[in-house]
Amino acid sequence: MRTASICSPCAVRGTHTFTITGYSLHRGLGVGKFLKSASFDVGGYLWCICYFPDGIVRRNGGYASVYVGLVNELVEGSASVEVRLLDQANKLPPSVVLSKKRRCFSLACVGEFLQPSAYLRGDNLVIECEITVFKEPEVTPTATTIGIPVPPSDLAEYFRELLDKGEEADVVFEVNGEAFPAHKIVVSARSPVFKAELFGPMSDRTRLNIIVEDMQPTVFKALLHFVYTDSLPPVENLDADEGKEMVKHLLVAADRYAMERMKLICESILCKGLDVENVTGILALADQHHCNELKDACLEFITSPERMDDVMASQGYARLKRSCPSAVIDVFERAKKPRII
Repeated sequence: MRTASICSPCAVRGTHTFTITGYSLHRGLGVGKFLKSASFDVGGYLWCICYFPDGIVRRNGGYASVYVGLVNELVEGSASVEVRLLDQANKLPPSVVLSKKRRCFSLACVGEFLQPSAYLRGDNLVIECEITVFKEPEVTPTATTIGIPVPPSDLAEYFRELLDKGEEADVVFEVNGEAFPAHKIVVSARSPVFKAELFGPMSDRTRLNIIVEDMQPTVFKALLHFVYTDSLPPVENLDADEGKEMVKHLLVAADRYAMERMKLICESILCKGLDVENVTGILALADQHHCNELKDACLEFITSPERMDDVMASQGYARLKRSCPSAVIDVFERAKKPRII
């Protein structure tokens, strides 16, 4: 058995800006006397900034001082405190750090600067204080695991071997003179068309051979591969014309045998390969086989302003007008709709 835990730092950060207006009027207030900011909360503690126009102690003549501390000192903890002057004219570095330290709450953070400061603007001075309060780290136990790895499912591999070896096959599909042994119960479970053909009320359950017409053997072989493994076999040169044509044939086969998942996979592949030359042919295919999502993608592609003229000038669009006029009507209907940008 193995166990583990994670230690995560826990810190709360806050920033307070204290603006001193009438800077020149405050000078001469007296050593050790200060102007106090409003109290502000960081990490659940109240803090304040104290500005000493004439310094905290007499020996710091010519310097002003800034003090940052807790309103209530009777607490324990630690924090990182940074005190800085801010540039108001965008001519100097955005800020100058007066003091920066990580300290216990019981200690003060004091910064000093020589008067008058270059960061003085319109008799105003802006002091910024950034405080990070550190709290107890959070230790979180992770789940206890037992070191027994579980391999991924290999069910598809077993079914692929069952198809390849043809063991206990009880039906043979003949496609253009080529035989494909299969298992009735498997193909029927995957396709309602196969189920009706093999076990429907009009079927001959003793029939051992079924002739498949109007389909190439390579396409039917790929169809059976999907039936047994729920995946398409690798299609070589998918970006080439031969690969795209193969996917089109597989889509037609999937529609013929009501293999909806296979059909959607083919639609997705064709959608990713749309171009000016093939989009009209794929649109006609999608319209004929009720591929709504693929059809919508083709219409969106064709009616995009940067492509529409090129598509309409192509030979494929001329063929589309002759072979599938309803799709052309859909193109013009889509083109009329305002595009959402």
